[in-house]
Amino acid sequence: MIYEIIASPVITEKTTNLNNSNVYVFKVDKKANKTQIKQAIEKKFNVKVESVNTINTKSKKRRVGKYTGYTSAYKKAYVKLKEGSTIEF
Repeated sequence: MIYEIIASPVITEKTTNLNNSNVYVFKVDKKANKTQIKQAIEKKFNVKVESVNTINTKSKKRRVGKYTGYTSAYKKAYVKLKEGSTIEF
């Protein structure tokens, strides 16, 4: 169940800067709610979660040559950990 909720971490320049303030970003299942995400993070990484904020990202139009399509939409979770907790990737 934990591995179905958390898809992958989002590693970008912006999210790396957020790690300094104990905030980590994950791609999660679209149907997962904040309490399920909190429980999954706490079990998987053995840390204490302070808060969870979620965002539903929209799909974007992309082109490759003459072909057009859309990126897939997904849900993103910003997880703030309590003091003294960290996650290593």
